[in-house]
Amino acid sequence: MFAPATIPDPHPRRHARLLIHGLVALALAGVGALPAAQAQDARLDVAQARHLLLRTGFAPTEAEISPYVGLTREQAVDRLLAGTHREARTPAPAFVNEPIVPPRLLPDDEARKAERQRQARNGLELRSWWLREMIQTDSPLTERMTLFWHGHFATSQQKVHFAQLMYRQNVMLRANALGNFRDLLHAVAKDPAMLIYLDGAGSRRQAPNENFAREVMELFTLGEATEGGHYTQADVVNAARAFTGWSIDRPGFTYMYRPRFHDDGVKTLFGRTGAFDGDQALDILLAQPQVAPFICAKMWREFVSPEPQPQELQRVAQAFRASGYDIKTALRALLLTPSFWSAADYGTLVKSPVELVVGTMRQFGFGYSDTLPL
Repeated sequence: MFAPATIPDPHPRRHARLLIHGLVALALAGVGALPAAQAQDARLDVAQARHLLLRTGFAPTEAEISPYVGLTREQAVDRLLAGTHREARTPAPAFVNEPIVPPRLLPDDEARKAERQRQARNGLELRSWWLREMIQTDSPLTERMTLFWHGHFATSQQKVHFAQLMYRQNVMLRANALGNFRDLLHAVAKDPAMLIYLDGAGSRRQAPNENFAREVMELFTLGEATEGGHYTQADVVNAARAFTGWSIDRPGFTYMYRPRFHDDGVKTLFGRTGAFDGDQALDILLAQPQVAPFICAKMWREFVSPEPQPQELQRVAQAFRASGYDIKTALRALLLTPSFWSAADYGTLVKSPVELVVGTMRQFGFGYSDTLPL
């Protein structure tokens, strides 16, 4: 007959907040746990389309975002990859066709100084040219991947000296940026700028230089030996012997193989023994199981988040290796991982100065015609 007595709640507002938070958490848990197939079939909204183009390019405009809205994840990624190209659209700087003149060959100090100053100006013009291409390109992903490999296979004009060689390297990186990693690695290894930068051009059988051999393992393919003991000092020594004879033909400054400088003796490399040359040494490197995880982890940190998700990274690396090191295959697998689309990872990557400047200029429609870089 009588309603049960109620006890007044001493903290009604706090309990109400806790209840609301709990309900929200339950709702979000249900929304976030979409089956993989359902997530892949979901249509991109504006925020998701912007996320895809922001991570794989520079700050996208509304006009660039619009065609991706309403596509599935697979459709969007396939559209993005299909729009890449192998060549820059911006006309090359005039200096790239000029002959390369080493200052040491000039007759006096004044002429040598003038040539060094000219090369410095050419270097500034080269940076300006690439910035212009990044700002004006119709395929930001092409330039992001070119920039990614430029950082991976690091060189510097401060040591290379000749802007023509840095331009040629840039062209080579772009042509292979979304191609095959094996082809890219072989091209980089014989690139004149790299041969100068890591002292390979002067490496001879009597005195092999180990710089490139060590960097190709530590930085380009396997990672540091201390991270997993992937290689030994003996591997470095024998790889350096295999690369002897890889040199540069002057005055054209193109790759040249010099047989009389090559060590054609028997070498043991990663447990295999033979009279290996440089190309064979690179292929033995590429046969190591650590290559795909190493490259894919670096791509993950570039495009997804600072820390890879182990299971998803393993699947990306397996796809990369199974494809014979097809870069588009790896990137497609990476961009279709749940982690890439996780809202928790939005905004977790810090833009490089280049990304920040180029993105700002693209987003606000600033032109760029100055012959000097920003």
